[in-house]
Amino acid sequence: MIQLVKGTKDIYGAEVKLWQEVEGKMRRICETFGIGEIRTPAFEFTELFVRGVGETTDIVQKEMYTFTDDGDRSLTLRPEGTAGAVRAYIEHGMHNQPQPTKLYYISPTFRCENTQAGRQRQFHQFGVEMLGSYSAAQDAEAISVAAALLKEMGIQGVQLRLNSLGCPECRSRYNKQLREFIGSHLERLCPTCQERYEKNPLRVLDCKEEACQAVIADAPSVLDCLDEECTKHFQTVQDILTEMGIAFVVDPKIVRGLDYYTRTVFEFVSGGLTVCGGGRYDNLVEECGGKPTGAVGFGLGIERLIMMLEKQNGAIEQQPERDVYIGSMGEAGWKKAQGMVFALRQAGVRAECDTVERSVKAQMKYANKIGAKYSVILGDAELEQGSVELKEMATGEQESVALADLEAVLKEKICR
Repeated sequence: MIQLVKGTKDIYGAEVKLWQEVEGKMRRICETFGIGEIRTPAFEFTELFVRGVGETTDIVQKEMYTFTDDGDRSLTLRPEGTAGAVRAYIEHGMHNQPQPTKLYYISPTFRCENTQAGRQRQFHQFGVEMLGSYSAAQDAEAISVAAALLKEMGIQGVQLRLNSLGCPECRSRYNKQLREFIGSHLERLCPTCQERYEKNPLRVLDCKEEACQAVIADAPSVLDCLDEECTKHFQTVQDILTEMGIAFVVDPKIVRGLDYYTRTVFEFVSGGLTVCGGGRYDNLVEECGGKPTGAVGFGLGIERLIMMLEKQNGAIEQQPERDVYIGSMGEAGWKKAQGMVFALRQAGVRAECDTVERSVKAQMKYANKIGAKYSVILGDAELEQGSVELKEMATGEQESVALADLEAVLKEKICR
């Protein structure tokens, strides 16, 4: 048989119910914060991600699913959501609307990487992008959305970690200091970080290898390289978060994995895992062909979030529940049941009936399995009398109900 592609997963049954609940909370939080949904294509021109995400990132160098179409154009499956949202912001002239523009997306995302806890090669990302403001207040608002969402989800032991990479000039000064420091310890770094040292030394700070962690523990701090304006911006972000009652710690080692970040970067961490992360990217809109535009956002992997919820709350168990099962005897009763169930469903009652042509005994077993609260049996006698015995499955209690009144009786009982 043909099986799943490695790094992909089917989501169904009880698990998909949890996904729907999680996505519903995401949408409600965004509605509260005035953030509108955007749905961008699953693939874009490869150049968008090379320019937007950055040529020196692992994503662009190693992880993108890129192919050439019949028109000899290089296309890439979306490896992250920000670049596509920025392209749409520019292409549709959203900068002409009242600013800031606040967008969110819940999208499948694709990276050809080693599968790990909570991360597949096709994974799902919830992201928020806020474009059109350079203010520190916009940084704090984006962070507050993530904080509110994680609180709503009930994720325990969450810690917010903040850092600032400064403007390009600050970053250039820090890169010079960091390169000098790393260069004196190059032989102690893993092969990947030795390669990163040549292209983007900041990425070395993001390595999780123990040997590299030991080296960077003594690395200079980027905060010491910030100019007065960037220092003030970062302090204002912290002041606003304090006013919001959002706790945080400053961690100079946070750099995030994408080249486009400037100034504020942040991560929410729980149990040693990053739940979500993001930051400011003031140069990305211009890099993608737009006008200079301040912007900030974050991304969250839904698979990892689900994994954390299951770890905290235990495995999900499927608990089917239906309002009523319309059982039947004989051909006339069976046909009538089909029509009654359709009418009940149109009235908002979660009704089921037999479509497999089971025996009455088997039908009642099935009614129990699907969690039906009530059941009736339709046969020739019931059709002739125009009434049925409505049975409450949990107690076994029965009451006689006219067929014409069944819908009203059920709706009254269900709404109690």
